[in-house]
Amino acid sequence: MTMKKIQSVEAVSKLIKEGKVLSLAGDERVLSQLPEGHWIAGTTPYFMSEDEGLFQQEAIYVDVLSDYVKGHTIKQYDASNLHQITKDRYENGFTILVIPAFSQVHSDYALKAPDFEGLYDAPVLGWVSGKDLNSEDQPKIYNGTNGSSSSDQAVALHLELPEGQMADLEIFNIHKPNPDSPLIEFDDNSFEVTDCKVDGQPMNFTQFIQDRKLDIQSPIICDYAGASINVCIQNIDEDSGKVQFYAPVFKGRKYRLAIPLDDYAQEFTSNLPVAKSDVVFSCNCVLNFLYGELEGKKAGFPGPITFGEIGYLLLNQTMTYLNITDME
Repeated sequence: MTMKKIQSVEAVSKLIKEGKVLSLAGDERVLSQLPEGHWIAGTTPYFMSEDEGLFQQEAIYVDVLSDYVKGHTIKQYDASNLHQITKDRYENGFTILVIPAFSQVHSDYALKAPDFEGLYDAPVLGWVSGKDLNSEDQPKIYNGTNGSSSSDQAVALHLELPEGQMADLEIFNIHKPNPDSPLIEFDDNSFEVTDCKVDGQPMNFTQFIQDRKLDIQSPIICDYAGASINVCIQNIDEDSGKVQFYAPVFKGRKYRLAIPLDDYAQEFTSNLPVAKSDVVFSCNCVLNFLYGELEGKKAGFPGPITFGEIGYLLLNQTMTYLNITDME
């Protein structure tokens, strides 16, 4: 019988005491009650269960990883050693990384991860922890080995796979670049911009958005070696003319507008992938949860609803998931 993904504090504590290796998500008020053990966690009260999207502050989302792996290590990182993440991985394995939203390490990973040595040699996936959108809580991560929490460090669970097995990281993105879109370029690597170039012509980016009456629920999209990477708009300050993003734009990259979606929720649910094998880990963006009105609906694989996804790079408005398959 498959274990339910949403568990009580008591049930999760029992798993920890049994020595299970766990990836957890929940409100800090429940995560702070857990005993020390082989687990990491991030804060969020939003989840996709087996049955529906939900807001839940009294229980914990659980991924039990012990049955899939033969070894693991847990490490914390700050801005000074963040680049070590790829060097600390197992040669045959994968890493689950949790980063607190709005922190320096969040910004640093987003801006610097593309240059990490050997980034694509083994899957790095995970999520940006968050909070109740109606609260003043701080996003946090937890290191179960000592029970500590942090709002300014990342935590990684490095996992080693048995011989003959491999980890397969997938990214699901309902947004596609509009081939008729102008090409948009920026002068800096940044989460915030004022100006841009549109088909080579200098322009204020806020003015560009307003002139075209763009729906800011749709991202701008860049092609990374064939993968469409979203950059989502967080806020437009009309007084200053600045636009803030949930992920950075990069100098030298060309961005296009996304093809508009007539029905966000329908597009998301009707295009969901079918897993090739057991999904070991999954997470889905809070923007999909909000814009797709997924609370109370079954849509996607079970997992935390997050303030950013990690699929090697920092991602927005995607669902990432990991399968473990036999090597051919």
